[in-house]
Amino acid sequence: MQKIPRALTIAGSDSGGGAGIQADLKTFSALGVYGMSAITALTAQNTVGVQAILELDPSFVSSQIHSVLSDIGTDAVKTGMLANADIIGQVGRDIRHFKLRNVVVDPVMVAKSGDRLLREEAIQAMVQELFPLAEVVTPNLHEAAALTGLEVHDPEGMKEAARRLHGFGPRFVVVKGGHLTGRPMDLLFDGTEFTPLENIRHETPHTHGTGCTFASAIAAGLARGLGIPDAVRMAKEYITGAIREGLAIGAGHGPVHHFYGLYRQAGIRWS
Repeated sequence: MQKIPRALTIAGSDSGGGAGIQADLKTFSALGVYGMSAITALTAQNTVGVQAILELDPSFVSSQIHSVLSDIGTDAVKTGMLANADIIGQVGRDIRHFKLRNVVVDPVMVAKSGDRLLREEAIQAMVQELFPLAEVVTPNLHEAAALTGLEVHDPEGMKEAARRLHGFGPRFVVVKGGHLTGRPMDLLFDGTEFTPLENIRHETPHTHGTGCTFASAIAAGLARGLGIPDAVRMAKEYITGAIREGLAIGAGHGPVHHFYGLYRQAGIRWS
């Protein structure tokens, strides 16, 4: 019998279910991967904003990681909301301790609502501690600007940011261009070549969890044995469909639909 691929997400919890740990586990399941989690922070959150955040003790984050990896193991890791420098440092130590591969770092800084999810002083810790351990990092335009100090508002700016981010140590960089006007274009950079990844833009407010879902889909692809370019292309197709079928839940930014493919196969309709 074929062994099921495994992926671990190290991220914050979204009580509204659209982003964070919840989005990651839904993505893993939708893409045929067994998902596990180590929660870094609890958020009181819904589609209109983040009302409260409780950051967990780094030692407890580490305990979750050790519990999972000492027993089940993993084929890929995705990091999301890490909240502060102490948690980032501990996660980096655990990744090195277990010699983890296929690490996808989503440098989550701000929620869709604009609420900050990473302390300002922790940005440099992320660059120093996690980027050198990453197979791929997935910043959006705002995150790329914050990480590099560059103005990133067009394709040339994305290229320059990708070069600088690659210099921080990850093997691949994906700069996400969803905030640009026109066709959404992400840019994949391997240190030598740029690969633009374009798709159709779907005009919808229901995009909560987009970044978490995209990074988790890449991790799922790596867990299944895909190379990075193929995993990124698969993730791009998956998130485009999930956005297209986004759910009108709540009064703000509704979530993307992680199980749109399964719902279609089952003949389930929703509004």
